[in-house]
Amino acid sequence: MITLSERRDLDIAQILPLYTANHWSAAQKPQALHQALLNSHGLVSAWDGEQLVGIGNALSDGFLVVYYPHLLVLPAYQGQGIGQRILARLKQRYAGLHMQMLVADAAAIAFYEKCGFTPAGSTAPMWIYDGDDH
Repeated sequence: MITLSERRDLDIAQILPLYTANHWSAAQKPQALHQALLNSHGLVSAWDGEQLVGIGNALSDGFLVVYYPHLLVLPAYQGQGIGQRILARLKQRYAGLHMQMLVADAAAIAFYEKCGFTPAGSTAPMWIYDGDDH
């Protein structure tokens, strides 16, 4: 049975396999990744017993805007609704904020639309990115 938690006592050794399995370049900066997650405004993790199988985080001012930068599920656990549950928990926490936003890779657009997100008008995501996975 998969359980969700908002605990902050995650060890980097639990986190790295999740990012590595999903080919996220943040795994190449383990200490920064660890601190980023632990210092997020919102953090929800999914567990199969003692194994971390999913994680999502939020950056927010707590009043108007929330941004969801990370949502990952171990490939072997994908398609079981874990990502939807993590995102639903985060969205519940930030319900009522003026704007909830994220940037979706092309392969994830349908997933996020199923979770209630829509394209942001004629806006375009923009960044200065220090990774090689996009």
